[in-house]
Amino acid sequence: MRAGRPGRGRWAAVRPSDIRVLVVEDDPVAADAHALYVGRVPGFTVSGTAHSMGDARRHLDQHPVDLLLLDLYLPDGHGLQLVRTLRAAGHGADIIAVTSARDLTMVREGVSLGVVQYVLKPFTFATLRDRLTRYAEFRATSGEASGQDEVDRAIAALRAPRPAALPKGLTAATLRAVTDVLRAAERGLTAAEAAADVGISRITARRYLEHLVDGGRAVRAPQYGQVGRPELRYRWSGH
Repeated sequence: MRAGRPGRGRWAAVRPSDIRVLVVEDDPVAADAHALYVGRVPGFTVSGTAHSMGDARRHLDQHPVDLLLLDLYLPDGHGLQLVRTLRAAGHGADIIAVTSARDLTMVREGVSLGVVQYVLKPFTFATLRDRLTRYAEFRATSGEASGQDEVDRAIAALRAPRPAALPKGLTAATLRAVTDVLRAAERGLTAAEAAADVGISRITARRYLEHLVDGGRAVRAPQYGQVGRPELRYRWSGH
């Protein structure tokens, strides 16, 4: 079990304002990858990584933690059992479940235990960053609500927006894949690059990218090379 924040080969100091995250994941490689993702999101610090329920409980007994990034399948028990144990012991850390489980009965049970988000494996950095950012917005709400609308807005911060109806021929799953690779590309992507990353044709990738542009979620600009016509490069707009 490791404590601190990943940064340039060592664990950096924790800032007082950071949300402290414990990554609970039985696969050490995945745990380090998730910790690296968390450390790249402003306002979050990795308190440590744990590979079992027992490791997680020991860490929580010794270190303050605000949020658990929790795999549900652990070598010494189910992740929701860990949540029950923590709640019974008075631990108030919030939970984001990170899992390949798609059983909606399990999802409902997790919600009843206070799991605030579910992230399905495999996921990209962009997906986790979005969920953590929404969680941070929710956590930042305080004071007394002026009415029902303000309560609704606070709760809605945790939820991904409901997608609008897609044009004919586009699917939600492929749109999510194109969106994830575009958001993760700091320099943006051409249609050819997006197609290669997602595993679709260049023409299909351009249709999805243009749909994101039409919705205001991406921008495009010509990229001039040495020869031939300029190629369009798409970038996530942050909306």
